[in-house]
Amino acid sequence: MSFFFDIVEGMPQGKALDLAEACPLWNSSSTIKGTNNYSDTVGSDIVVITAGFPRKPGMSRNDLLHANANVIKETCIEVANASPNAIIIVVTNPIDVMAQLAWKTTEFSCKRVMGMGGILDASRLTAFLSWELNVSPEDVEALVFGGHGDDMVPLPRFTTVKGIPVTELLPKKKIELLIERTRNGGAEIVSLLKSGSAYYAPAASTFQMIKAVLLDEKRMLPCTAYLNGEYGVKDLYMGVPVILGKEGVEKVTEVKLTKEEKAQFRKSCASVKKLIKRLLI
Repeated sequence: MSFFFDIVEGMPQGKALDLAEACPLWNSSSTIKGTNNYSDTVGSDIVVITAGFPRKPGMSRNDLLHANANVIKETCIEVANASPNAIIIVVTNPIDVMAQLAWKTTEFSCKRVMGMGGILDASRLTAFLSWELNVSPEDVEALVFGGHGDDMVPLPRFTTVKGIPVTELLPKKKIELLIERTRNGGAEIVSLLKSGSAYYAPAASTFQMIKAVLLDEKRMLPCTAYLNGEYGVKDLYMGVPVILGKEGVEKVTEVKLTKEEKAQFRKSCASVKKLIKRLLI
């Protein structure tokens, strides 16, 4: 059984009912319920945390830092009490910092706490590349490192179309423009909506992670994960390729980065560390 939880009475119940009524059209026998009580969620296998405040036009993900930190702390205390063996996927921005806070608050194994950002960033870059090259997105494999923010590190060298690096298919200037659009992907949507932020792509990205864990797929996906020496970084949540399975983050995959890529990754790490320092975690 799946539960939608929210502190607003009626909201999770209504959304859950809407989804439940769609299940017959998907030939799904899933049971979905909405609740305002953590007691209903006791013993959950996976908990997805989206709680927090959305961005408004002109705001960066980092502008949400303190407001969302309070929400994450309160939520994680409840989750840890209700579901001490759960795997947690953090979607709340700024994702890297909120994942670190969730890990510290729950005191769960770092393998069982992760963030969603990298998959979303890679999906956005995949979409932009498929439009530019007029190819199916199914043939595009994008890889994005670093924090889910302005200092994310898309890696053209590891981004391919049916095995062909995009550096062979597009000029450097065009690739840089698509990377910049990827970095601003969330802000672009916020500016168009005026109220609210991206929903469908983050939801689809989170679903990939849930599926990989529940079905023990051993998928290699770019996620926000705890680094304990990998890439020369310790005690920090950052976006890197990982293997996702029934245990959560089962392995952090290390690849050799160029001097320039290392510098960009270090810059992204420094940005996340700065925000963590502001929260004193």
